[in-house]
Amino acid sequence: MTSKPTNEKEILRKPEWLKIKLNTNDEYKGLKKLMREKNLHTVCEEARCPNIHECWGERRTATMMILGAVCTRACRFCAVKTGLPNELDLAEPERVAESVEIMNLKHVVITMVARDDLKDGGAGVLAETVSAIRRRSPQTSIEVLPSDLGGVEENLQMLMDAKPDILNHNIETVRRLTPRVRARAKYDRSLEFLRRAKEMQPDIPTKSSLMIGLGEEWDEILEVMDDLRANNVDIMTIGQYLQPTKKHLPVIKYYSPLEFGKLRKIAMEKGFKHCEAGPLVRSSYHADEQVNEATKTRQLEAEMK
Repeated sequence: MTSKPTNEKEILRKPEWLKIKLNTNDEYKGLKKLMREKNLHTVCEEARCPNIHECWGERRTATMMILGAVCTRACRFCAVKTGLPNELDLAEPERVAESVEIMNLKHVVITMVARDDLKDGGAGVLAETVSAIRRRSPQTSIEVLPSDLGGVEENLQMLMDAKPDILNHNIETVRRLTPRVRARAKYDRSLEFLRRAKEMQPDIPTKSSLMIGLGEEWDEILEVMDDLRANNVDIMTIGQYLQPTKKHLPVIKYYSPLEFGKLRKIAMEKGFKHCEAGPLVRSSYHADEQVNEATKTRQLEAEMK
């Protein structure tokens, strides 16, 4: 049974399908130890992702978060710390690349905190991280998940020139709720960011994520799908919003697995090449399964050398 919408003063009880299986096996412990030794941050931990035990403990994958652990924006859905940014660490790209090499990853996601204090929005460090991983692990496919980089085209060009295998930028929520949910970010600017990325590198798949349960209407979800497809976005993920702390926006509705199944079917019918949709789906969930055939061919060629 689907949870009924509620007002913000009520607290919804989590349904059974949102229970998480913990897996703190040796793979999980080893990956966590490596992150601490290399002084690296992951969005898995900082954003309190519900899939951390599956990804770390079973799939041995992680989403690296660069440019520090403090974000310059205060989005009302996000658990990442907000405040004065960390000093720029120019050695970070090599540390990330070394960790990817040690872990022998086939696919890695590199995300970042928003760095509105930097002229390039952090694009330079992100691009160098892609290049550093390429040098050390040519067989590894690389997905980047940047902020909107201030909406500056030159910043995006710098990143796309590094040629990641997937460019992921999250729309996060529907147009109507964007001003309330996202700090500084704009719905149309995110769409423009995704469109420009595709124009700069037509062969690189673009991807975006939507979280639901914040009070959006069904038709508004479908409108997001149409807007993303109109801007040539190839891959979409849809997941349930979960309130990280009492200071963040409350959950207005829990969508059922059946409803997520319907949304995935609609997304595929609208022309997305791939769609992950489910209560615990997050932007980088099963990201390794979304790599296109061209990338897989490059991986095989690198492994044969």
